[in-house]
Amino acid sequence: MASDIPRTTLNQAWMRRWLVAAGAYNVVWGAAMVLAPIWTLKMLGVSPPTTELWPQLWACIGMIVGVYGLGYLIAARDPVRHWPIVLVGLLGKMFGPIGFVDAAMRGQLPWSMGVTILTNDLLWWIPFSMILWHAARVAQPSLPAGEVSLDAALDGLRDDQGRALRALTDDRHTLVVLLRHSGCAFCKQTLSDLARQQADIEKAGVGLAVVGMTASSEGLRALGQQHGLTSATWFADTDRLLYRAMELGRGSFLQLFGPRVWFGGVLAALRGHGIGKLEGDGFQMPGAFVIHRGRVVRAYRHATAADRPNLKELACPIN
Repeated sequence: MASDIPRTTLNQAWMRRWLVAAGAYNVVWGAAMVLAPIWTLKMLGVSPPTTELWPQLWACIGMIVGVYGLGYLIAARDPVRHWPIVLVGLLGKMFGPIGFVDAAMRGQLPWSMGVTILTNDLLWWIPFSMILWHAARVAQPSLPAGEVSLDAALDGLRDDQGRALRALTDDRHTLVVLLRHSGCAFCKQTLSDLARQQADIEKAGVGLAVVGMTASSEGLRALGQQHGLTSATWFADTDRLLYRAMELGRGSFLQLFGPRVWFGGVLAALRGHGIGKLEGDGFQMPGAFVIHRGRVVRAYRHATAADRPNLKELACPIN
């Protein structure tokens, strides 16, 4: 029964099926392009071929398609180990449609050829992305959420002056913001939001602490200052003590790569928040909490990586 099969085996099974299907499709379609280039071109609305070179060029493309298929069949034997093949395939399936649309708009290719985009490219975006996502998660093992107490995390995290987070939160209500990895566009967006709201938070008598997975609090401070955030106290949490104490786990595929995240990422990029070097767990979900004297007064746990809560509203007023 399925319940008796190890979870890792089940994960590998669905990936193998998709890669075998992709490999078989590419081999068959590539062979048709090589063996019957004029027929396949006519089927796609290119009739007669616009130049004598069209059939030869089309057959060469078919050879490349078939070779990709062999690569997918090889990757199906161990999808996690052979993730680079999947990555190269996904990139081709993303850039291919872009090139086709550009050529079609210039009148160099008929729009009727676009039907192949559905089966050659778009069909495989989600499964290939999920295979890469799974491979990355395997390469970076997770830490169990909730196994660290809040008291231990407050005592264990210290700023660049050696002061524990507990001392800060015991002194007054403190908005503690836990970021995603420092290269994330949403991490930078959060820092910019805090920079705009820091004066109001301070005016309300609420302290501000920012926690990240950087190697040092100094590095995190420098990142914050780049975005205008100057009044926060900074804490490096490479072991994710507070993340685990606050039960902030790793995101699911939709939480990290769903439509809302893609749309939010585009908006963040338009605001100048690009993607940088990953420092920390790329799957870690963020959150924000008001903490005072060892107690969580208010909490916000992100539903997706792209969530953009009103942190000033979360922090104040405190009754």
